[in-house]
Amino acid sequence: MAEIKKVCVIGAGVMGAGIAAQVANSGTPVLLLDIVKPGQNDRDAVAKGAVATMLKTEPAPFMSKAAAKLVETGNIEDHLDRVAECDWVLEAIIERLDLKQSLYQRLDKVRRPGTAISSNTSTIPLGKLTEAMSEGFKRDFLITHWFNPPRYMRLLEVVTSSETDPALADKVAAFCDLKLGKTVVRAKDTPGFIANRIGTFWMQQAVVQAMEAGLTIEEADAVMGKPLGFPSTGVFGLLDLVGLDLMPHINASMKATLPPDDAFHATARELPLIEKMIADGYTGRKGKGGFYRINKTAGKVKESIGLVTGEYQPSSKTTLPAAASKDARALMASGDKFGAYAWRVMGPTLAYAASLVPAISDNILGVDEAMRLGFNWKWGPFELLDKLGPKTVVDRLKAEGAAIPEMLAKVGEGTFYRIEDGRRLALGTDGAYTPVARAPGVLSLEDIKLASQPVLKTASAAAWDIGDGVLCVEFTGKMNAFDETVMDLLTKAVALVKKDYKALVVYTDAQNFSAGANLGLALFAANIAAWGEVERLIETGQRTFKALKYAPFPVVTAPAGLALGGGCEICLQSDAIVAHAETYMGLVECGVGVLPGWGGCGEMIQRGVTSPITPKGPMPAVAKAFETISTAKVSKSAAEARELMFLRPADQIVMNRDRLLFDAKARALELAVDYAPPPKPEFRLPGESGKVAMEGVVAGYRKTGVATPHDVVVADALATVLSGGEADLVDIVSEDKMLELERTSFLRLLKTPATLARVEHMLETGKPLRN
Repeated sequence: MAEIKKVCVIGAGVMGAGIAAQVANSGTPVLLLDIVKPGQNDRDAVAKGAVATMLKTEPAPFMSKAAAKLVETGNIEDHLDRVAECDWVLEAIIERLDLKQSLYQRLDKVRRPGTAISSNTSTIPLGKLTEAMSEGFKRDFLITHWFNPPRYMRLLEVVTSSETDPALADKVAAFCDLKLGKTVVRAKDTPGFIANRIGTFWMQQAVVQAMEAGLTIEEADAVMGKPLGFPSTGVFGLLDLVGLDLMPHINASMKATLPPDDAFHATARELPLIEKMIADGYTGRKGKGGFYRINKTAGKVKESIGLVTGEYQPSSKTTLPAAASKDARALMASGDKFGAYAWRVMGPTLAYAASLVPAISDNILGVDEAMRLGFNWKWGPFELLDKLGPKTVVDRLKAEGAAIPEMLAKVGEGTFYRIEDGRRLALGTDGAYTPVARAPGVLSLEDIKLASQPVLKTASAAAWDIGDGVLCVEFTGKMNAFDETVMDLLTKAVALVKKDYKALVVYTDAQNFSAGANLGLALFAANIAAWGEVERLIETGQRTFKALKYAPFPVVTAPAGLALGGGCEICLQSDAIVAHAETYMGLVECGVGVLPGWGGCGEMIQRGVTSPITPKGPMPAVAKAFETISTAKVSKSAAEARELMFLRPADQIVMNRDRLLFDAKARALELAVDYAPPPKPEFRLPGESGKVAMEGVVAGYRKTGVATPHDVVVADALATVLSGGEADLVDIVSEDKMLELERTSFLRLLKTPATLARVEHMLETGKPLRN
């Protein structure tokens, strides 16, 4: 079966345009079509306007400006015949059955037989969509249900019918996995599929029960948040994010399509407060506010609405009892109003989820995956049941006279998941446990941990044997920050790989690769004037990273999420980077009043020198490094990291997060064949004249108010390093000399009160201080 080389998306609304952007992010050409609006001179204006809007949207649908160039725009009146160029046509128009069916009739006349056709619908059954279509169309049709925003939400629910060609469905699913970075979950053709079916029930139950219990929305969100593994927004914050006006439409669709005996009907009721909020324009963040709002007339005070009074009042933080704030079981067992609310929401929600297997998914794995990725739950419903104890939940449901779903009855006194011989097993609908299988090309550090012990371990890092002669180092501290124990483990890992392994991969399953150095340690040492200790920390980092760079084996870093400061510097000094597409890299040290101290300055100059697009001569590469480092630029994607030269042309970008470790290991083994360490660079830097030029740029920014007084001080120190200190244009500056300049300038800046204030402010607020 031919591979997918070009995609057509019909419907340039928020979802359709976002899907088209993600297809383009993969490097695949995409044709975006929409209607011709009456009275418009440009018949392609709708699709063109969608692309223009996305280029200005934050968070950005496009991973780079270059991706936008892969989107061709048109309209369905003049250009529908161009779907014959495409291998997959994805319909994302308004949720009206008559309009969709009319479009399908037209598509069937112009498409190539065997072209995949899918709908992004979340409310209309597949059988209804295709009931009047040809057999050939039905064979090529499926539902591909995306979540908003399409770039960032990893879940993709795929729904097929008995008439869908399985090979075609597999081809689309593989493309979405490998090229678009989605985790594909196969769902049944039932209302709401998996995530929306359970998620809508959960949200409705949470709102209704909070109102009935007389809770504030802050209290409800504190419970429906971290203790249960839900996003910090809680339920009311989530509704503000997605839009309150969607809630009545989704509820109406569910009530119209679900069978009369479905438990959803008991919790779906009219809520006059929400109806009034929507009528008054309080539809959430996209409106005047929602359950929360910012009162600008009162000095930008955050307010929340009273669920009983319907009046706004200043928001107040809710603190749960210590035990309940960290443990779902303790929260549920507590006898206070928080525990009672947690049970009244989650008892029915978990029972509802259990009652839907196998109706919505063949197994519990699909349900858990869908809720983790579609609603950002830390644990899926069955994983959460295991944390609470399935028997405890069943006993409590029985005491209340509630029906016990078959899956909950089958688990008995056991759990839905268990570990045997280092493998994770899941309970099936037949009552038997089977191993949880990974797709080909997926390697999970979590699985390795189940079957083995770390080869090396310190307080903030560990090393694991991932097979085939490859050692993997992961960071484990808060935000995966670097401290002495990380450096100690890396040093030991170098010695171990020299002796027993072929290659080293640096990777973590965590959301973020590393936020850099542990600023708290630096601030503590500075506050007690332990400058020798600070210098030793810098020297240790420099020595450790250089040991990795010049080791007699390849080192591959595999970042995802934040790779900042030292997290970026370790990547810069690896032999190869295999980055997840959602990697946000940057040397951000200037933002806290210092500069890169572990080799970042020299590495960025060297990238500029060796880049084919950088003009020759000593100044262009230095100027580029100065611009990137002094402004603390952070890439908004791995594609942009390549544009900023954090990634080299040969470094790989992986779209699917689940495949990152496998691909990094494969790259390490590839490099291990006939490996030789890189030669040490020698720099020809611009000297004093270059420093003056860089200072002139900063002076201009200072005059316009863009740069603060301390920005000038920090930029001066950075310019000193990048220009080579006292070196002249004819001198050769060694890598060791660059490290010495970094170390000296870092220490000098850390001794200034303004830098100490920046570091302290960052630690306290998580935001940079502009002083």
